[in-house]
Amino acid sequence: MTVFATPATEIARDRWGRPLIVPVGGGKPVPYTRATTVAGALDDLNGLMGWKQRMTALGLVIRPDLMVAVAAHRNDKEKLSKIVIEATEAAAASAAATTGTALHSLTEQVDRGETLGPVPESAQADLDAYMKATAPLTAVHIEQMAVLDDLKVAGTPDRVVEYGGEIFIADLKTGSISFPHKIAVQLALYAHGQPYDYTTGTRGTWGHVNTERAIIIHLPAGSGHCELVWTDIKAGWRAVALAVEVRRWRQQQGLTWPLDKNPFSLTELIATAPDVMTLTEIWAAHQADWTPEHTAVAVARKAQLLRASA
Repeated sequence: MTVFATPATEIARDRWGRPLIVPVGGGKPVPYTRATTVAGALDDLNGLMGWKQRMTALGLVIRPDLMVAVAAHRNDKEKLSKIVIEATEAAAASAAATTGTALHSLTEQVDRGETLGPVPESAQADLDAYMKATAPLTAVHIEQMAVLDDLKVAGTPDRVVEYGGEIFIADLKTGSISFPHKIAVQLALYAHGQPYDYTTGTRGTWGHVNTERAIIIHLPAGSGHCELVWTDIKAGWRAVALAVEVRRWRQQQGLTWPLDKNPFSLTELIATAPDVMTLTEIWAAHQADWTPEHTAVAVARKAQLLRASA
């Protein structure tokens, strides 16, 4: 795979890790939701949670001192959470993630034509497999941020490549792709977005990027094997609307109230608005009745919604 891009500096983020994007018309950067956050809204977490539970159990066996710590802090949620993290790390639960992150960095260096220092034999086998599998691809962009201004979503595909005369989004995955639903949504978001240069706050275009298919570069960490797999991002794009609606639903407030309280007063409507757009609509419809008290409630609700969407 050849490359024409150069490494970029890190984008500024807010305290919740959301990238700060300059609006289309210019002005102060505003936080955009990460593409992975939107894609994860539809995740079935049963498998992941089961795996984490197994790793925690193994970690407690490996570290009997942590079992004693659990008994000592059974009523302290914060300390118990830290103990669970230690237990999963003791079971090497984070090893695959660490290796995967390293492979992302190493393959990026390879594609940029940079000279690598010494790497472990297992990693070299993975890199050799990666270079062989991706030989038919020509990288147009590497780690180029994309934005979807309509949804206020941003994310960074690993690669945008040319293959067979067409442009495709391509992403490196070092874990399992047995359940590719999140991947399809994530790559669909990238394909429908625009490349964004956060050093200048400007937007560009991918060109005629394919919005029906994208490429998964599947490189299971430590396997010495790499293959290219198509994923259906046309279906993924249909799921984006559902993911956005699920996120809005999860942020919905005011679903319960006392029997003797009227939930439909203007103050209550403002305090339970499901999103910022609805807040604006409520203000537009009730300007004649709007008071400084309503403004205070609206400001507080807007801040709450922005925190929840981080």
